[in-house]
Amino acid sequence: MNVRIQLPAKWVKYLVHQPESGMGYQIVDVVLEDGTTVRDCVVFNAEEMEIPDVHAGKGIKEMRLRTTRNGI
Repeated sequence: MNVRIQLPAKWVKYLVHQPESGMGYQIVDVVLEDGTTVRDCVVFNAEEMEIPDVHAGKGIKEMRLRTTRNGI
């Protein structure tokens, strides 16, 4: 199950300056502080990210913008 989390200001500032993947959203791959990579996360309006609930409390180490989702 996925949940939406509010992104820290650091990541909002980064995403605001990146192109959108579609109208009002961006698709990102996220590297978490524990080293886990979560692919194809959707970020809405550069502020809220949808991520599997098992990763919701983990800090974000790196974020990479994608132009398309895997398999699409």
